[in-house]
Amino acid sequence: MAPILAHRFDKKPIVISLGGSILVQEHIDVAYIKKFNDFIRRQVKNGRRFIIITGGGRIAREYQQAASAVRKVSNFDKDWIGIHATRLNAQLLRTVMADICTHVVIDKRKKLQRLTKPVAFGSGWRPGASTDHVSVSIAIDYGAEVIINASNIDHVYSADFRKDKTAQPFNNLTWKQYRALVPKEWKPGLSSPIDPVAARLAERHKIQAIVVKGNDLENFERLVTGKHFSGTIIG
Repeated sequence: MAPILAHRFDKKPIVISLGGSILVQEHIDVAYIKKFNDFIRRQVKNGRRFIIITGGGRIAREYQQAASAVRKVSNFDKDWIGIHATRLNAQLLRTVMADICTHVVIDKRKKLQRLTKPVAFGSGWRPGASTDHVSVSIAIDYGAEVIINASNIDHVYSADFRKDKTAQPFNNLTWKQYRALVPKEWKPGLSSPIDPVAARLAERHKIQAIVVKGNDLENFERLVTGKHFSGTIIG
């Protein structure tokens, strides 16, 4: 059975960590961006507010791999490549929604003291973690109790379901249970629903994370409107 979310999103900003793999696959997924734009605008008309943090996805990985093919590259420099990829993705969506969002991308802590428009976009900040960490930090700064991790997986699984056919999806996990499933340290390109640095920060500040498939916008809408949805609640 799909989990039931205890929180409603009517008063506090909805913080979304949007995976770069959703935006860019072989090419930029323009069809998805059109649908996502419509989805966000529909929710804004109903009074909801959003802070959307974009990941780097395929663009980040390809640029990191290209640099590494030429010479040995530090994780620090790989992170900076990834951060700039997240900024490019954020600017793409900010441009599409320019009439309803803030004119700057949140690329460092406290860049926006308050939200003057119903939508704001953020990107990576500093090396050492993924945009999940940015999303948790944003939630803390703006009083949100939940972040939504919208990527290319529909749940947290007991193992990598692409390799292990016996992997089972979870509907609910504590942060302690979740952290036992993922690596303890961050490395650029790490594939985990919520990166370990972000997971520790969320646990300390009692922030929940919800993992859903980002391109299932019908399920996404059920989530933000407080209905039954398919995904994993952590925390």
